[in-house]
Amino acid sequence: MVLDLLLIALAITLDPLPIMAFVLVVSSTKGVWKGLAFILGWLACLVAVFALVLALTGGQPPPPRSAPSTAGLAAKLAVGVSLVLFAEHRRRRLGSAREPVPGAAGPPPHRRAHKALRKSAGSRSSPSMTSRMDRSSPWAAAGLAVFLQPWGLVAAGATTVVEANLSHFSSWVALFGFCILATASLLAAELYMVFAPDAAQARLMKLRAVLEAHQDQAIVVICLLLGLWLTGKSIYQLTS
Repeated sequence: MVLDLLLIALAITLDPLPIMAFVLVVSSTKGVWKGLAFILGWLACLVAVFALVLALTGGQPPPPRSAPSTAGLAAKLAVGVSLVLFAEHRRRRLGSAREPVPGAAGPPPHRRAHKALRKSAGSRSSPSMTSRMDRSSPWAAAGLAVFLQPWGLVAAGATTVVEANLSHFSSWVALFGFCILATASLLAAELYMVFAPDAAQARLMKLRAVLEAHQDQAIVVICLLLGLWLTGKSIYQLTS
């Protein structure tokens, strides 16, 4: 369980979409407080999901080869297969977007360069969105965290928490470590803004631009690797 939770938390904290949104949040007016609200909303989702699972299991893992145990492994297998299929879908969409239309000459080089320059600015970081972030409240930032939660990865964590035994201190440590690691990238950005706001804002916006340019590739790699791991381990446990 501990290794699975570690890998899932690492996948969550490396997901580029929440990081990109969080950079806009902390870069807005009163961004530190909005960032704190975002993090609290993010953690509240994780805690709520885990609390629900632990309430259903009573804090005790189901007996091996029992119906609840088999159902938990089947759910983990379904999540793993779903992540693999999603990664393949995203990869195909990325590949089709890169393929030129046969017979099409395409725009001249100066037009392509101008289009690439506009894309690097990013439509998500347009002045209108920045203005909306400036006018938003901490409650809106917390709601954004709930909306951007990578629910597929959280579902993978939920199917793993079924194995937790709350009578053992190590399980509490594993659950606490999961929440901290899954929030590590957001916490790092928040602390950077607190102690060095000017430098942090410039560097975080550069980081956001890099993530925006490579977000599809990152999502494919994260979902594919984690999906294969969960699928393979679930099949092994179901058949052994």
